[in-house]
Amino acid sequence: METIQSAETIQNKVAESGIRVLDLEQFIPRDPVSGIDVASFLDGGFLLREKAYRSQLKALDWSEYEGHHVGIFCSTDAIVPPWAFMLVASFLKDVALTVSFGTEIQVMEALTVAALDRTDWQPFTDQIVVLKGCGSSHITPAAYTRATAALQRVARKLMYGEPCSSVPIWRRPTA
Repeated sequence: METIQSAETIQNKVAESGIRVLDLEQFIPRDPVSGIDVASFLDGGFLLREKAYRSQLKALDWSEYEGHHVGIFCSTDAIVPPWAFMLVASFLKDVALTVSFGTEIQVMEALTVAALDRTDWQPFTDQIVVLKGCGSSHITPAAYTRATAALQRVARKLMYGEPCSSVPIWRRPTA
C-alpha cells in the first residue's frame, strides 16, 4: 500500500500575523491573598466591644497569614472605627507581605493593577495587541482598563479576546 504524502504544511497564521497576545494572568500575584473580616470579631457581627476585640485579636494565630497579601474588611453594615482596622494591621506587621483595606478580590485587583503600572510597555510599540480574554475570572475590568490605557500610548491596534476571534477595541488614527 502506498502512502500519500501531502506537500501542504500547516501554517500558524496567527503567529505569522505579527499579532502580540498579552495574557493579563501573568500580572496576578503568585503569593497567596487572604482576607480578614472584622465582622467575625464583633458582637453579633455589628457591635465592637473594645476589650473583647483586643483579646480575640491577641489570641489569633497570625502565622496562618505568613507570606500572604492580606486585606482587612468588614462584611456587615457595622460602623467600625478606623482604629479597629489599624489594630488588625498592627498584628500583621511582621507576618504578611502586604496589608491593605479591602476584600481578597479588591486586594488581588490592586496588586494586579500595581504590577501593570510597573510594566515597561515599550516592547508593544507599533504592535497589534490582543488582550487575552475569557481565560480567568481573576482578571477584573480594572486590569483590562489599566492595560488598555497603557497600550494606547504605544500600540498600533488593540483587541480583546483570542487572535482567531477578537473584538476590536482601539486603533491609532492614521496621520
